[in-house]
This record gives sequence, structure tokens and C-alpha cells, in this order.
Amino acid sequence: MKILAVLLALSWLAPFAPLAAQDEPQAEQPSVSPLDQRAQDVLLVLRGEGEVEPVFSPVFLAAVPPVQFKAIATDMTERYGLPLSVEHVAKLDEQRATVKIRYEHAILSVDLVVSADAPNPIAGLRITDVEQINDSAEKLQTELETLPGSVSVILTPLEGGEPLLSIEPQKQLAIGSAVKLYVLSTLARQISNGEHSWDEVVVLSTRSFPSGKMQDWPNDAPVTLHTLATMMISISDNTATDQLLQIVGRESVEAELRASDHALPESNIPFLSTLELFGLKGDLPRGLAYAAASETEQRRIIAEFAEEIGGNPDNVVPPNFADPTEIDTLEWFASANDLRLILKRIEELDDPTARKIMAVNPVVRPTLERNLAYVGYKGGSEPGVINMTFLLQDSDLEWHVLSMGWNDPEKPVDEALFKGLAERAIALLRR
Repeated sequence: MKILAVLLALSWLAPFAPLAAQDEPQAEQPSVSPLDQRAQDVLLVLRGEGEVEPVFSPVFLAAVPPVQFKAIATDMTERYGLPLSVEHVAKLDEQRATVKIRYEHAILSVDLVVSADAPNPIAGLRITDVEQINDSAEKLQTELETLPGSVSVILTPLEGGEPLLSIEPQKQLAIGSAVKLYVLSTLARQISNGEHSWDEVVVLSTRSFPSGKMQDWPNDAPVTLHTLATMMISISDNTATDQLLQIVGRESVEAELRASDHALPESNIPFLSTLELFGLKGDLPRGLAYAAASETEQRRIIAEFAEEIGGNPDNVVPPNFADPTEIDTLEWFASANDLRLILKRIEELDDPTARKIMAVNPVVRPTLERNLAYVGYKGGSEPGVINMTFLLQDSDLEWHVLSMGWNDPEKPVDEALFKGLAERAIALLRR
């Protein structure tokens, strides 16, 4: 649930006032502006002290049902503690204001819009920023360590040194699409060596399952290597990934794994395409036989699989991605430190193109991004697996890496929770 961009609208919540005695003159009550009143109404609803139905207008109840609003409010309370007070209402005009709401562990900035007509219901409510307060590396480390399953985390200077966060940084975990960093690094090095160019045009000749969009592009569509790489990293396009893997060569990516000093490169050799991994998870008897086989036998299984499907996803039984599926055996694997090392190789390239591609979709909220000179990102997920890996440059132009992985073979992980923890980790660089 993306709580940082939730659009809400609430209707009038009339405050309770006692009846005055009729034989006594009533004192004139100070007027409260609709914006000030609505800010207090929002606080009450977030606390759970007001009913949702009387607060929302019918139009917005249709778009954001009461159960969804309550889930958003609960989620924020779980993340930031209890909502305590309205800190400030900065009026932009008679109908718009920026409101700061203080929680126990954060201050939320909220854009508030009220209708011009009495009783001035709230027409828009959007959370624009979350400023963590009373936070520390120690608190964050404890919360990460108590997640169910396994974690591997590092927040450290790119070159190594004293980390701000470190939890089993050498532990091998499933990383999902974060493995595409190895394909990007391989491509960038081949371009640096003159084997290819970013503007080289190829025809789209392979397909995979989503995520992504290129699986729906026309056959033989002409695309540049730059386009393929940007789609692979920015929206984790699986078809773009498999097309690039075909271009740079499986063995070249395997060589890049070794060159990066990955602690256990053989866990990713043979280097599987996305369609191959989907196929092995969808046909578990074959997948488990593959996982138990020698490298020579694994390459034979892959070749046999390729001949059967002819590169057509329609010939592949996709996995059931409702629950974790063999994430300890059929996946791509790396530790947080392994991912630091591949980012180091990408940063060392004289050509900044790969880094610019990583910055297309930084995923963090804009206010956090603005406090850094650079944010590059690639992550990955499937049920039971999430990885978030960032290349960061602070305001002093020093390079850092945040790599956070979380695996739970028993149940899907909470991706929204994990993103919040990652943003808190990045905010530590501002201290």
C-alpha cells in the first residue's frame, strides 16, 4: 500500500458542543477556519476516534472505502507510533493548506484541500513527506533483525569501511531481479571495451513473462541497447533482460559474477534467464532436479528446455506466485556485500551511462532524494523475497551503498514495510 501518495477526501465531522442554558447570554465563540477544523478532523480519524463513514464524502467513499482508509491509518500507526497532534497549518489560500501531523516517531506533511461550499468537506488529502524523528541506526538495526526469516543488510561507504548498518552482510539470500545489476555491468563493460555501443540497434527476438512491458511489443521491433538496459533496470522488464542476456552472452555474465568477487558465484551458474527461472519454478519436478544436478547436467537441462519452448512463453507453465516457491533453491543469490561489490564495479566505469540508467527510477520519495547528490536503484521481489539495493552519493559527493535483502520461505514478505525501513536507512546519511 503506497501510503506516501494516497489521495483521500473526507466530509464534515462536526465537533460536539454542549447546549448552553437558555436563560444565560451565550459568549461569542472564536471562529475556526475550515482548514484548521479539517486538520483536527483528520487527526481524530487517524487516531481512530472518529467514524470513517461520517467523515468521507460519498464520492471519495466510492474511491477509498472505509476499510481501506482504516488500513492506511493502521499502517501508519504501526510504522510511526500514535498520531499526537497537528503541528502546523500553513494556508496556501482559502481552500488549500499544508498540514504537519506529529506522530510518536515521525512528522507527516499533508496537502489538504477543502471544498469552497459549507460545510467545507475535505476534497483532497495527500501525504507528501515523512520526516523520521527519534530514529537511530540502533533502532533500525533492531527492527531489521526481528523480521521473520533471514535478512542481509549493509549501509556502508562504497569502498568499504565502518558501516552504519550491518546484519549478516555475507549471508547468501535470494535477490530476485536485483540480479539484473550483473547483466547491466556486463553490458556496460562490453560497451567500454568497444564490443557494443549504447545506440546499437537490435531487433526484439525473445519474450518472457512480466514484470515489464516489452513482452507486448511487436515481434522484431528495433530497439537500442540503451532502451533495453533502461527498461531492464527502471521497470525490471524481464523481456528486456532476456534480450540483453542473449546479446552479451550467458558466459559473459558468469564471468562478471566471478570478476566482481561474488562470494559464491556457482550459486548463479549457469546464469538463468528470467524465462528459464519461471519455467523451472512452474515445472517443479524439473526445477528440483535442476537444483540438485551438476553444472554440466544443469546446462543440458537448460538446453533441453530451450528446445522444447522455442523461446515462447506460451509454451511455459508459469509458477504460482501466491506463496514462496523454492526460494532457497531456485533463484538468483547474493549477499548484501556481493551487491556492494557489483555496484563498485559499475561506479568505477568511466562512462556514466549505466549509473544514469540506475537513477531513472530511484523509488524513494522526492524529498529524501533531494537531500542526496545521486540515487541509483535496482531491487527485486517475489513471494517470500525482497531486495532493495541503492548506490548513493551524499551531499559531500561521497559514495555509499545500501543493500537490504529479506527472505521468508514460509510466507510473503511485507514489501511496503521493507521500503519504509529502507527509506529510514537512507535518511541516516543526512545525520
